[in-house]
Amino acid sequence: MRQSAPKRSGRLNRIDWTGTQPPKATEKGIWGWMLFDWAAQPFFTVVTTFIFGPYFVSRLTADPVSAQTMWSNMATISSIIIAILSPILGSIADQSGARKPWIAFFAVIKIVSLCCLWFAAPGSPIIYPVIFMILASISAEFSIVFNDSMMPRLVGKDEVGKLSNTAWGLGYLGGMIVLIGVVALLAGSPESGKTILGLDPLFGLDPHTGEDARVTGPISAVWYLIFILPMFFFTPDARKGLPFAFAVRFGLKELRSTLSELKTRRSILSFLIARMIYQDGVNGLLILGGAFAAGMFGWATIEIGIYGIILNVVAILGCLIAGRIDRGIGSKVTVIISLTMLLLATIGIISTGPGYTFFGLMPLSTADGGGLFGTMAEKAYILYGLLIGLAFGPVQASSRSYLARSVSLEEAGRYFGIYALSGRATSFMATLLFSIVTYLTGSAHLGMSTLILFLAGGLVLLIRTPYPADRA
Repeated sequence: MRQSAPKRSGRLNRIDWTGTQPPKATEKGIWGWMLFDWAAQPFFTVVTTFIFGPYFVSRLTADPVSAQTMWSNMATISSIIIAILSPILGSIADQSGARKPWIAFFAVIKIVSLCCLWFAAPGSPIIYPVIFMILASISAEFSIVFNDSMMPRLVGKDEVGKLSNTAWGLGYLGGMIVLIGVVALLAGSPESGKTILGLDPLFGLDPHTGEDARVTGPISAVWYLIFILPMFFFTPDARKGLPFAFAVRFGLKELRSTLSELKTRRSILSFLIARMIYQDGVNGLLILGGAFAAGMFGWATIEIGIYGIILNVVAILGCLIAGRIDRGIGSKVTVIISLTMLLLATIGIISTGPGYTFFGLMPLSTADGGGLFGTMAEKAYILYGLLIGLAFGPVQASSRSYLARSVSLEEAGRYFGIYALSGRATSFMATLLFSIVTYLTGSAHLGMSTLILFLAGGLVLLIRTPYPADRA
């Protein structure tokens, strides 16, 4: 069926695509876009969450509590920078048109920064890996803003939920493959020097100097470089718009207009605020969860890696299921179910310690049965981790499709920039509150309990928000 011509509103040549659907991208173009998640996820899986992060906390220095606070501060600084600049960059991208040059620019910064993590040896100055992690984190998030804003151009609104969850699941698969490779072939036991398969670590990596954890930075960089190429080659981009200087000027003007416009688009504003609150809790859980387990149980790289593999296997299943739920009954219900599961998992985690769970109401044997996760408390932690694995992919993927169904094509860059702002504007609050409570009490359990405030608060507000968010 022939589409009607789009109407121009006259304000900065904004196009009204109401009632139209974008032309569908080719299958190669869609796969190229989804492979971006495949390329990007190992940074979050093996560097931020399961390998380098716990190494930073437990082995880089002799003071795990101070290192955990420093890791949290790194995340806080990154979040503030991302929150300030993401909507600005999104608005500029709307005016400059093409997203790929921006992704390429930040890819260079991310790849170089990740390679530099190799030099974070035990006893070395801690400030350098902190700086490189900040650069890598903000580059990764800025690239995601531009990649996400391409999504509404690839398929119709009825398909974005399935596309988003499939891409997210593909990302977890990529992260899991890299994680399995690290655990099976690179991460040696500090006692035996062998990997979990009984092999000598590849490349002669020495676990005593943290080389098995430090190598995750360069590995993630190479993986990212290789697998973002299909997106550049096959995925359609918006046409080139204004020259850079004009794009900056008009983009900033349009951002101010968009922020003012939110006063009249109350449902979108409500969704963004809800997402801002609950995403703080999700980010805190992802950033701090692995390090929390390493500090509580003394897990080395192998234990953390296996835990991460379990979560990623479950996460892939969760995204596949959520894609069907999202398409059938909508993004809002999918997010609500996921947040409920994350709340239950967080309560379970903070209620567990050596010899107990449910805040001591259920005593557990402290006997170590040997092997991985030998104590009952560790097994209980794994069970709570399964809930996290099922939920943390869908809560993010369906939030992305929630917004994609609620905005038009020509405003996607601006609103996904504000969407990134909503995911980061106060995310420093979650990690900062964790740091403050942990520092004041000396208890990481009490620090982790602050995440419940964010997950529950966002859930309550989301329940009251219309779906899609462009409805009154």
